Amino acid sequence: MATAQAGLHTTSVRKGVNIEIVSIIWMVIEAVVAIGSGIVAHSIALTAFGADSIIELVAGGVLLWRLTIEARGASLARVKRAEKRSSWVVGIALLLLAVYIVVESLVKLFTHQGTETSFTGIGLAIASGIIMPYLSRTKKRIGSEIGSKALRSDGSCSMVCAYMSWILLAGVILTALLGWWWIDAIAALALVYYVVKEGWEAVQEARGKEDACGCGCCHD
Repeated sequence: MATAQAGLHTTSVRKGVNIEIVSIIWMVIEAVVAIGSGIVAHSIALTAFGADSIIELVAGGVLLWRLTIEARGASLARVKRAEKRSSWVVGIALLLLAVYIVVESLVKLFTHQGTETSFTGIGLAIASGIIMPYLSRTKKRIGSEIGSKALRSDGSCSMVCAYMSWILLAGVILTALLGWWWIDAIAALALVYYVVKEGWEAVQEARGKEDACGCGCCHD
């Protein structure tokens, strides 16, 4: 019985490794497309979305390493230390990203800087809005199977990314259809809540708070 349970656990861990690999590949694509399109279209929302993807990529890389060595049967002591360091880095980076979004958005609003239409951004937001909820559900399910709070937290981060993509999509579509120069700055400011929440709870986790999770919404 114990052997069978251990086998199922190992299988689930390997599934966790695979889903993290898929997630990392998508984060790379998302970051490159979002930042590139954001720079071309002078869009704060798109650029910030891409920057958040890079931050999630770093966190996903650490978690992938953690799952990989667990799959190989190695000790998790050093992984826990790495996760704590990663939480500090990710949390601080997210909070700095929030400051950037606020400052740049206010500058655009006061100077009436417009944003060019980005159909690439629209396509990216649609794709992310579809893909990220699937990744979120899968990570949470596997995290529950293997008892990994980190993987469940990462699933919540994926859902936050989905929320951000829906907000981004609304802003980009309104800019494309109605030409509202100010909507990109407003859409970018709407992302601040999610970025600050994710960043603060990553810092809390790094400080060793028992109820903190990477994104604050992983209580099952």
